Amino acid sequence: MADIVALTWYVEEHIQKTGVAIETQGFTFITSGRKRESLTGNATLHLYPHFRPLLEFKGVTDYLSAEISTSKQKKFSLVTFVDTPGLVDGDMIYPFEVNNAITSFGQQADLIFVFFDPMGQALCKRTLNIVEKLSETCGDKLRFYLSKADVAGKETDRQRVMMQIVQELCRRPGLNQCGFAMPTIYIPNPQKPSRCVNQIDEVCETIEKSINQAVQKTLDQLEKDCDQICITVTNKLAQDGESVRYNHSSRFHSFMCGLTGVLLPVLFILSFVVNTFTREELDALVGEGLATALFLSTGIMVLLWDWIPEDGQILFVILLGAFSYFLLFLAKYFGRQGSKTLTKKEKKTMTQYSEFVQEVVRAKKQKLYEEYLQECAAEYEF
Repeated sequence: MADIVALTWYVEEHIQKTGVAIETQGFTFITSGRKRESLTGNATLHLYPHFRPLLEFKGVTDYLSAEISTSKQKKFSLVTFVDTPGLVDGDMIYPFEVNNAITSFGQQADLIFVFFDPMGQALCKRTLNIVEKLSETCGDKLRFYLSKADVAGKETDRQRVMMQIVQELCRRPGLNQCGFAMPTIYIPNPQKPSRCVNQIDEVCETIEKSINQAVQKTLDQLEKDCDQICITVTNKLAQDGESVRYNHSSRFHSFMCGLTGVLLPVLFILSFVVNTFTREELDALVGEGLATALFLSTGIMVLLWDWIPEDGQILFVILLGAFSYFLLFLAKYFGRQGSKTLTKKEKKTMTQYSEFVQEVVRAKKQKLYEEYLQECAAEYEF
């Protein structure tokens, strides 16, 4: 969260919030762009879709705005600031759940600047409540500053104000820690020099450090994402290979069970048909070769049938039919066990994705990282 005056100094361009209601009660995004422009409501959400969870706070959309600046000062092109609603105690009514909305913003931000105004609501209860809430999940992001320090009186007055703020913060259960760092900052004015120590450059250093960390984190995450994509593609193709082998096995078992289930009753019936002919009659009817094959294939069934007692032959027919039906059931079961596999086009596309990530994205990441290191080295040398 940022103070609009401090942002104007940082950007070195006048930034004016649109509308009185938004100025006192809304959220304003200040970001870099190709042309100066002001956005409101849904247009702002379209620019920052990752903040769409804020829609759960009824009415907040009407109090969103964005100021796009063409400034290239400092590191502004690499950062987006969010100025939060002015917080006051008393009967002030906000059109949405302001505490929860600010907390939600803070959880998604990289840094949270808390500016205490010694001439205004420095110890605003609502502000302290939100700070305490943010410290529970975003304590490492919080940075405290005494703003407008040049108009806070003498050094003793500033120290007294800072002590009061620190003491109030320490009274909070979620903030009862020692060693609060609270630099004094103000907008430098050459026409009104002040003896007060101005640590506003530390704010810029903090922002720059956060940007550098974000760049490194993003590049590292890019490499991890590349690895994850390649691993996922490899695993997917390997899994598809297993599925193909499993489908072949299932189809083979289905074919063998179905073939056996059909052949058994056919052989049983054929054995009786063949048994009604003599060998010479069958040779003359179908030929010697086929006759020999029929006698051999049905011979076992004929011998088995002759071996079974007459009173057990009906039971044998029933069991043979049941067994054939069971084999056909197994054939149908194995036929349904096949898994869905990738098409040749899908496998080719996935392979191309993996190759693109390995050959293009990884190389781009390495180039960006080298450029980043060169820029850091150049700034250090300068």
